[in-house]
Amino acid sequence: MRAIQMVDLQQQYARIKDQIDEGIREVLDTARYINGPAVQSFAHELAEYLGVKNVIPCANGTDALQIVLMALRLERGDEVITPSFTYIATTEVVALLGLTPVFVEVDPKTFCIDPKALEAAITPRTKAIVPVHLYGQAAPMAEILAVADKHGIPVIEDNAQAIGSTYTFPDGTTKKTGTLGLAGCTSFFPSKNLGCYGDGGAICTDDDALAAKLRMIANHGQSKQYYHDVVGCNSRLDSIQAAILRVKLKELDGYIAARRKVADFYDAAFAGHAKIRTPYRAPYTHHVFHQYTLQLEGADRGGLNTFLASRQIPSMIYYPVPGHRQQMFAGKGGVMPHLPVTDDLTTKVISLPMHTELDDQQLFHITGSVLEYLNA
Repeated sequence: MRAIQMVDLQQQYARIKDQIDEGIREVLDTARYINGPAVQSFAHELAEYLGVKNVIPCANGTDALQIVLMALRLERGDEVITPSFTYIATTEVVALLGLTPVFVEVDPKTFCIDPKALEAAITPRTKAIVPVHLYGQAAPMAEILAVADKHGIPVIEDNAQAIGSTYTFPDGTTKKTGTLGLAGCTSFFPSKNLGCYGDGGAICTDDDALAAKLRMIANHGQSKQYYHDVVGCNSRLDSIQAAILRVKLKELDGYIAARRKVADFYDAAFAGHAKIRTPYRAPYTHHVFHQYTLQLEGADRGGLNTFLASRQIPSMIYYPVPGHRQQMFAGKGGVMPHLPVTDDLTTKVISLPMHTELDDQQLFHITGSVLEYLNA
């Protein structure tokens, strides 16, 4: 049996090596390393895939969020609502810009923002809402957008973990995640469903005026070379990474299908177990399984983690310390929010290997080991 990886990028590369190598060689031959033809082609192809008018590539997913918030011209102290149960980048950029993160509760089944908690958190200072499509599952965007529209607040989607997922509205219409709000932000970190071989990110929007502003901000605030209209930053997707992403974008739907097949295997193996709650699949979304995350009930999570490691099976805990309890926000004033669902999830969740290259032998070993420990 091959060694089990949390994400097996080596085997994935081996399957597309010729195309990847050819794409890199084309960039080397042109020597257009920054904002070259590969970047422009990738932006166009990703826009077509997502069904959105504008894609603005940038250096990473964190920058994508920061650039959008910069474009909104928010003032110091303005509030941005976001879940606490997510990777720190979502709220890190809020604090970096001098804005106030307002942490709200998540749904215990989907792990995504709770629309009722969102509505209750809105104040006259609320200037943006950043829902996170966590672990590959879309947040309940119809409800979120209804709340946002009611109060006239823009929605910026953190789509770093769910690119390729489809959201179905109550009237049956469908759209890709990341294209539902004013703008969507994604990451191409190597372990993502659509990952490059370094850092990378992108912003998508149907708003042409916003897109023009985003392009300026990502390029030192320039409207043209050496003319700087706004304060910006330097955030560009390099051409080699774009060439890699062009190849992998063609494979993305196949990658998603492979991940869902792995999730089906896990679901069947753990079905009905008293100590395991398998990932909920909301009926309004096509879960793309960036992670496969269990909730344990009445089981020693640390013990399971150690036992799996002894069997050469990696597992991860995303995220053991939620945003509202991070030291970076300590001493900022105000009362720590009461988020019992979030706090409970941080003690129960554990993620199993999830990637496109898992085979049945590996999956039997993983699921058998989990059940052996929990049944002991």
